[in-house]
Amino acid sequence: MFVLVNLKAYPSDPVAIATAAHEIADESGVRIAVAPQAAHLERVAETGVETWAQHISSVEHGSHTGSTLAEAVADAGAVGTLVNHSERRLRLADIDGALDAADRAGLETIVCANNPDQIGAAAALGPDGVAVEPPALIGGDVSVSQADPEIVEGAVEAATAVDDSVDVLCGAGISSGEDLAAAGDLGASGVLLASGVAKADDPRAALADLVEPLA
Repeated sequence: MFVLVNLKAYPSDPVAIATAAHEIADESGVRIAVAPQAAHLERVAETGVETWAQHISSVEHGSHTGSTLAEAVADAGAVGTLVNHSERRLRLADIDGALDAADRAGLETIVCANNPDQIGAAAALGPDGVAVEPPALIGGDVSVSQADPEIVEGAVEAATAVDDSVDVLCGAGISSGEDLAAAGDLGASGVLLASGVAKADDPRAALADLVEPLA
């Protein structure tokens, strides 16, 4: 299982969380990555943890003020990027362009979507993975794998029907080892989470609890 922790813009310590994630990944053998703010990418990557960007723009080098260039993200130490998170929605052409930019920079990609139909469409664009995240459950106390398991199963079926090499992650409300195990039982190959770690009183303990079923 792949555990991707999105720190969003929460008031957390990205280096402390990244250090804890790196240590727990080494101890447990579980693949754990952290996606910090773009300004923190280099500092997070220096901890040794697998580092992902939260977003990249569908642009090349040039006059694109305020854009997040894929090559700059890679230079900062990121190895992958989220695309089309529910809090950073893109038009279809921009999703496709961002995937091209990521490929150009050698970044792994996960495209986020709301439901199985969107997951199928996202998988057809050729990302490395997709993540199903019903917006109503994001940041909540109930995970999608518990509240609406049919969405996860449907997302896995939709992605597999298009391209069975595309990994499917389960997002929205993931916060515990029980949630992680449930996602795996439903066919997901990983989880995407944020507040369960970034807003935890003890992020290291939260991460340890999360991967405990896999350790």
